[in-house]
Amino acid sequence: MKIIYLHQYFKFPEENGGTRSYDLASAFIKAGLQVEMITSTSNEKYKTGNRWTQIEKKGLIVHYVYLPYSNHMSYFKRSLIFFQFLWFSTIKLLSLNGDIVLATSTPLTIGIPALIKKWFHKTPFIFEARDVWPEAVIAIGALNNKILQKVLFLLERIIYKNALAIVPLSVDMKQSIVSRYPQLNGKPIEVIENISEITRFQKGFSNKTSVLNEKIGSIPRFTILYAGAFGRVNGIDYVITFAEKLLILDSSICFVLIGDGAEKKAIIQLAKDKAVLNKNVFILDSVSKDELPQLYFECSMGSSFVIPIKELWANSANKFFDSLAAGKPTLINHKGWQQSYIEKNNIGFVLPVVIDKHTIREFITYTQNYELQKLQSENALKKAKSDYSLEVAVAKYLKIFHIIIRK
Repeated sequence: MKIIYLHQYFKFPEENGGTRSYDLASAFIKAGLQVEMITSTSNEKYKTGNRWTQIEKKGLIVHYVYLPYSNHMSYFKRSLIFFQFLWFSTIKLLSLNGDIVLATSTPLTIGIPALIKKWFHKTPFIFEARDVWPEAVIAIGALNNKILQKVLFLLERIIYKNALAIVPLSVDMKQSIVSRYPQLNGKPIEVIENISEITRFQKGFSNKTSVLNEKIGSIPRFTILYAGAFGRVNGIDYVITFAEKLLILDSSICFVLIGDGAEKKAIIQLAKDKAVLNKNVFILDSVSKDELPQLYFECSMGSSFVIPIKELWANSANKFFDSLAAGKPTLINHKGWQQSYIEKNNIGFVLPVVIDKHTIREFITYTQNYELQKLQSENALKKAKSDYSLEVAVAKYLKIFHIIIRK
């Protein structure tokens, strides 16, 4: 069986970014499947005279098209790149033979090449919904044109209707899909959350040399790690406000924020204005996925934040699952399925949308309760293994593949 995998932002572990597609593709290959990846890249080494560059690494064939992309770009420029990739990837996909196409968003337009492949070559496809797009984009005010909204909802409906299976990355995403499109009843809709890659996050930590100390110049009593995007939806200004209030009562609690994005410069300036930068807030450059485990090992807990918009609470952020895989409690500031999961399984701390004095005191007390943190760490790793391991995700996908092939 051959899978053609469409992912506009595919990354290897030695790069910075999510590695869900790499982990799944590698596991599919180990299970005896062939996999070819179609993706884009900002790496100038792939800026050649040819439109596409093909490499093979550990059995995975990757087709790269050079299309520089950054969260610093405007929505218009990013949309333009979406459509460029749509055009180029459609042509490439039509030139390849395969049994199943696996198209993973974002953006929603990634489903169009899969649609065309189905219409021209009768190749079935699975659509993996990484968020409720365009619903979430509309909710944050990034897409206000009513006509374009209707067009995108129509496209979403057509993609879901033609997909032989839909894979949302959370139960809340599934609920959004089935509530808006009841006609999908009976179609395989399998929730496969983001992956806690336990092997990566539980290997070879060093107690001899502190990476954290090298990067920030000290080892705080209690450190919260944020490793992700500095985008509008992440709302990292919330962290700066929280840190400012914490600093007054307990300077031994620190935030280490790692990543990049359109809002990073503004966040750095805000941290300076609030007089917390390099005191209890340290803002660092992105690191590769392979470098993250040591940082999680040295920090006290992981974290994930979003702005207070309900549609975003359905997210399946890598940060949450990396924290579990590292055996660390998780700090979040929103409701939804992750809040329920954290509270039910005792694996972290949920902050309110508005931080008051009671919350600050409660959190300080929490950071001093080392027995609770140890218990939550043990619970986190147990749930990572039982619910979100790579083996769990692959087993679900292989079941879907076999259902499709039998049809």
